[in-house]
Amino acid sequence: MKLADCIPGKAALAGALLALAVTAQAQAGADKSSLPDVVDTAVAAGNFMTLATALQAACLDETLKGPGPFTVFAPSDESFAKLPVGTLEALLKDKQRLSAVLTNHVVPGRIMAADVVKMTAAKTVQGGRLTIRADSGVTVDGAKVVKTDIQAGNGVIHVIDAVLIPRQ
Repeated sequence: MKLADCIPGKAALAGALLALAVTAQAQAGADKSSLPDVVDTAVAAGNFMTLATALQAACLDETLKGPGPFTVFAPSDESFAKLPVGTLEALLKDKQRLSAVLTNHVVPGRIMAADVVKMTAAKTVQGGRLTIRADSGVTVDGAKVVKTDIQAGNGVIHVIDAVLIPRQ
């Protein structure tokens, strides 16, 4: 199922994600296609089941199985558990808001940790801007990066300790 099929009026977002992915792949150069995609890599890790469920609910799982590359700042199951009571359930019922939250964790391109620490910001596929700080460990919009450079065939995953809710 495609994003446009899941969220009425979101065909433009699906098209923009695909265009970003194709452009970023052309720029990436390195072929890591023998590795599983970012979704399958996250599922195999075992501590991203809530993220995988949310991606499926928002119909973003197939998009993130696409060519990429994508950099995913992935909240762990523990990160989702820190959300206020009822927040995750409400997001799962509001596919448009859920999509905005999830795409706020994805940056086009394969950005390795060595490059992330040199950045001060990154533009997400959601259209927002993540603030990156590397003065006392690395944080992304205040979420601490706890594990880096989990390689996937179509990108890279960096584990963060919080869910990044975009400002409305």
